[in-house]
Amino acid sequence: MTRKVRRITATPVSGIGNNPQIVPSSSSAESRDNHLTLRRVVRQQCLIEILADSPIPLSTKVLAEKLRVSVRTVERDRRRLVSSGVPIVSVPGTNGGSRLPRHTRPSPVNLSFEEIAALIAALAALGPTETDSADSAMKALVAAISPAQTAKEAER
Repeated sequence: MTRKVRRITATPVSGIGNNPQIVPSSSSAESRDNHLTLRRVVRQQCLIEILADSPIPLSTKVLAEKLRVSVRTVERDRRRLVSSGVPIVSVPGTNGGSRLPRHTRPSPVNLSFEEIAALIAALAALGPTETDSADSAMKALVAAISPAQTAKEAER
């Protein structure tokens, strides 16, 4: 019995994250969907970080230029983030745009083991090293549930 093996070649694609993205050249709908999901997640993370770093509201056009996507894509991402609970504020007027409320430091987050596990699984599925922030978040989450970290906390 002979098996027919289908070769899948990969083509580098410029991405928003730090790592070049490799997209399978196959026309598999699942492969395309996974790639688009990853790109959207990285883009939305970058959108939140850009808004958090800006002292002034940024127009959709400026955000689109920074993310190298269309205005429509930024509007869609913004709506998705707002509906997920991200506190993006719209500022009307000539110098208006989108912004995040200013915080000097984020509030501490207390998570259960199950919540940490959910975040680790989500990051692992999306690519824990896609951005520097995702990489450091993964390391912090893993450290929070590692036995060495738990032992250090017990000694205190």
